[in-house]
Amino acid sequence: MINPSALAAEALDGRKVVGRRVVGAVLPCVFGKSLVALKQEIRRWKPELVICVGQAGGRGEINLERVALNIEDVSIPDNDGNQPVDRPVVPGGPAAFWSTLPIKAIVAALRKAGLPAVVSQSAGTFVCNHVFYGLMRALARQRTVRGGFIHVPFLPEQARRAETGPPSLPRDEIVRGLEIAIKTSLTTRHDLRAMQGKIS
Repeated sequence: MINPSALAAEALDGRKVVGRRVVGAVLPCVFGKSLVALKQEIRRWKPELVICVGQAGGRGEINLERVALNIEDVSIPDNDGNQPVDRPVVPGGPAAFWSTLPIKAIVAALRKAGLPAVVSQSAGTFVCNHVFYGLMRALARQRTVRGGFIHVPFLPEQARRAETGPPSLPRDEIVRGLEIAIKTSLTTRHDLRAMQGKIS
């Protein structure tokens, strides 16, 4: 099954951005297993920045997610058939974690580059939010490591197969957008303080 976030991770793997090597890894779309794989990659590479990426069909922009919620509540199963309902990601964990990426600065940089982008207030309650929450919980113990989550639209070929014709973005544009997000995160210490509609 085609997934733009996986294709983008593979395309970015090994590239240099602001003098740092990008490592692109594809996680399983499975509750639990995805976080095990993510933590293994973090232990292996000891990164200074972690950006997780997922597909959000129906969204027309690159979405910079603001908050990860401690909830799993899904209407469709993951790739192993798991379908949790009203279950916390971490029992007894905090209700939410904030992204530590400069999300508004990234949106501004993406828009300046001609790419559609918005700040999103919800990463949903599927595996993407599961990974986002687990990432931020892990990074809470590593104050010097920034992290967050970005949702990307369908690819054009996916949109053509869907009856409703949802919005889409070509793979090369998604890759370019993620490269801008990485660069902005590495070079921007403080995020913008601006109303989202007035980001420029």
